[in-house]
Amino acid sequence: MPTPDRPAPDGILLIDKPAGWTSHDVVARVRRLAGTRKVGHAGTLDPMATGVLVLGVGRATRLLTFLVGCDKSYAATIRLGAATVTDDAEGEVTTTTPVDVPPGALEAAVADLTGPIAQVPSAVSAIKVDGKRAYARVRGGEDVTLVARPVTVARFAIGERRAVEVGGIPLLDVDVEVDVSSGTYVRALARDLGAALGVGGHLTALRRTRVGRFGIADCTTLEALAAAREAGTHLPLLTLDAAARAFATRVLTADEARELSFGRRIPSAEPGRAEVVAAVEEQGRLIAMLDESRSTARAHVVFAPASS
Repeated sequence: MPTPDRPAPDGILLIDKPAGWTSHDVVARVRRLAGTRKVGHAGTLDPMATGVLVLGVGRATRLLTFLVGCDKSYAATIRLGAATVTDDAEGEVTTTTPVDVPPGALEAAVADLTGPIAQVPSAVSAIKVDGKRAYARVRGGEDVTLVARPVTVARFAIGERRAVEVGGIPLLDVDVEVDVSSGTYVRALARDLGAALGVGGHLTALRRTRVGRFGIADCTTLEALAAAREAGTHLPLLTLDAAARAFATRVLTADEARELSFGRRIPSAEPGRAEVVAAVEEQGRLIAMLDESRSTARAHVVFAPASS
């Protein structure tokens, strides 16, 4: 636990989430290990999914809003020939159809789902409908139809294909890798791929391999964290300065850093820029997260206020 001579930590923690854990389960575990309740995550992973889960601890929770918007990569397995209520293996199967995909049909359907598309999120998503989560409405027996949203599938690569038989019905498992914009549902890609082929589809496996510039190789496990706590060593946190590498960066002059520390605006380096920018001193210290969409840049959040 934090003490006057050992304060609560600050930083980004990258976890390789195990299957069967909710993102909230992981946050609760890290709160106990870090000795602070100030822990949050930058985008959920379903319980069946594994892979990169970005956590913020202490002051780094203020970075999570920006990390949520980063592009992401996934490795997944799509089962063609069976549709489920949840668009993944955790839901009840609603339809099954024998699969006999003609040559080139899978590639054509994947091509149609690549690039900027309008995607209807899965009905069991966490999107709120009239103040209530969509998944809660579905589990309560309601029919939920969500509005299509613009997303981008930058890469949709087909890997190994395996014929499987379930209940005497021939199905097809397809391994895929995708690079997608924030807000894209891979479950919905599986659903839509199956629909395009006329056989239905759902996810049987999902692993998030990248969030922004953070990949699996950057992650640690919950077991390793528990061992570190048992040994009395520090958690493997990325400092705020190191976490800035997940974003486009701008190196400030001393005068610019001072102006931002007082909450003042500075001229934008690239007016009209849509992405958030990490503003750092020459020595690499993170000063603020900037909005440069206009001629003058304003700070979304300042990490080095004048009083510090």
